[in-house]
Amino acid sequence: MSAIANRYEFVLLFDVTNGNPNGDPDAGNLPRLDPETNQGLVTDVCLKRKIRNYVALEKEEDAGYAIYMQEKSVLNNQHKKAYDALDIKPEPKKLPKEVEKARALTEWMCRNFFDVRTFGAVMTTEVNSGQVRGPVQMAFASSIDPVVPMEVSITRMAVTNERDLEKERTMGRKHIIPYGLYRAHGYISAKLAERTGFSEDDLELLWRALINMFEHDRSAARGEMSARKLIVFKHDHPMGNAPAHRLFDSVKVVRVEGEEDTPARHYSDYRVSIDAEALPAGVSVDEKL
Repeated sequence: MSAIANRYEFVLLFDVTNGNPNGDPDAGNLPRLDPETNQGLVTDVCLKRKIRNYVALEKEEDAGYAIYMQEKSVLNNQHKKAYDALDIKPEPKKLPKEVEKARALTEWMCRNFFDVRTFGAVMTTEVNSGQVRGPVQMAFASSIDPVVPMEVSITRMAVTNERDLEKERTMGRKHIIPYGLYRAHGYISAKLAERTGFSEDDLELLWRALINMFEHDRSAARGEMSARKLIVFKHDHPMGNAPAHRLFDSVKVVRVEGEEDTPARHYSDYRVSIDAEALPAGVSVDEKL
């Protein structure tokens, strides 16, 4: 299938209840925070990981939908698959001197790995498969309001070692946010999609992943996480008809009137609106969720 022909931007709203949406390993796995505003943060890497996991579950062994960046994968071995498929002998850290062969290696990686043709990849390792600039990019998500992380003590009725049998229980801790509504922005370039082969089918798969990725990512640490809103802006022209920030500014998320001074504890405590009349010519909006 041919590459997409339109530029897109999107706004994703998701929330967490009594969970940790994205722990910071440099801070004892506390939920990530903006230290100046106390707004919660979720990294783009975290969101892309969930998209990859969803695609791996839905597509499983389908050709063309393998995941390049997966848990415990050896990237050099991933690159070697392209060399083996094209019957090219790899040279340490170097692409083939023939431009056609070098391009063929990178194109093979794009055709066979969903996340390479979607997000791009730097594959200039010892087994060099080139670099790909992906058409889909995401920014950090940040919470609409400041959040207050809590540390909760937990007990375990079992022990790990026999020498601890005298203990009645062992103690542990987990970090949660009582509630937070997060907003993330995403960008999709039609021109970069032409280079990687990111297609309309891939685009529909991306929308499904954004809507459903939390449904298949449950854990005790993350509490209840849900995608609440997916607002997509579509440009008529491949290069776009308006700057992305103008489109994002048309989406307002505010507290329900009369509730501004109380802590939010549910999505219904917010009101989401889209100023469709303010959209520039050549841009349409679609609420996928």
